[in-house]
Amino acid sequence: MRFSVFLAGRSLGPQDDKFVIDTLVSHAKEAEALGYDAVFTPDHHFTGYAPMASDPFVFTAFLAGQLKRVHFGFSVTTVPLHHPVRFAERVNLLDQLTEGRLLVGIGSGTTPEEMIGFGVNYKETSRIAQENLDIAEALWAKTTDDPAVEFDTGHYKGQVVQRIVPAPYGDKPHAPLMSVALRPSSADRAAKAGFPAFIPAFTPPQIGGREPLAHVTKYFTYYRDALLAAGHAPDVVAKALAWTTHTYQCVHVAPTDAQAREELELILKSYQAAVDRELVYNKRAEAISDVKIHEAPNALSEDWISTWCLYGSPDTVAAHLRDYADLGIGNVLMSFTNGPLTAERDRLGRASMRLFAEQVMPRFREGE
Repeated sequence: MRFSVFLAGRSLGPQDDKFVIDTLVSHAKEAEALGYDAVFTPDHHFTGYAPMASDPFVFTAFLAGQLKRVHFGFSVTTVPLHHPVRFAERVNLLDQLTEGRLLVGIGSGTTPEEMIGFGVNYKETSRIAQENLDIAEALWAKTTDDPAVEFDTGHYKGQVVQRIVPAPYGDKPHAPLMSVALRPSSADRAAKAGFPAFIPAFTPPQIGGREPLAHVTKYFTYYRDALLAAGHAPDVVAKALAWTTHTYQCVHVAPTDAQAREELELILKSYQAAVDRELVYNKRAEAISDVKIHEAPNALSEDWISTWCLYGSPDTVAAHLRDYADLGIGNVLMSFTNGPLTAERDRLGRASMRLFAEQVMPRFREGE
């Protein structure tokens, strides 16, 4: 099983932006030193949620010049916000800069505020995402002497006469595109291409039992069966499964279960306050977009904690993860900096990240 760090931490104002960016750079460096397999960045705008997420391509390029072992991932790229030609170019350039250590999560977006800011109709995001991906695929496949790739989506219109520069790293058509396997069409897209996928979870786990989370089992099984049925070579299947990812929004490990729970509640109280603040602006955006999707979560409820958090002593956390390892989940993506990223939150996150690396990760490494 692989373990990856999700670089996310909220800024509550302009005075915090530089601190948050610098702190997450430091976390990325420490993650590589501690033996984590990848660092992932989000793609978010306007909300104060991870200020470097306003351009994860630029931020990842900056990290790629300093980190030489880990993979780099996006969780996830909001495809409707990216011009398809620019998206295809930047993916290839980052693929080269990371020497093939790039995993591009893709999605259609969840926040009306972000769509409004970029002039995108929230109600059409699924269609726009698919059209942009279709254009990018055509561009990646085009050689210099092929006929021009023409496109007119109603949002973007153009023709590309020559090839996309640079080419992808190695002999693959492009870096892996990781879909969120929530719908059969998304799971099938990743499986057909031989790419890994994000496996979602939207119900609380069975506390105290040995069975994996019901929704994780459902979505993972569908994706795995589709991947196996696609006729890929064994090495392609193995690599896809090795990076197939389940995500926790908040991970906190402490020497004892009691300490982990106490510190988790402090973290989530701060997180809840930030979410409540952002909800005001999300509601304004919903009114402009004529949609209604956002309700403030109760991050201190047992259902929310058991769905989105992983916490406890090293023994407790390892026992929980064993279910996912037995199921076949290849990569666990974890945020150790969820919520407003203050100096105290940084201290708690680093202690948790180190304890996980030292006392949990070795139990899931091959031969250990």
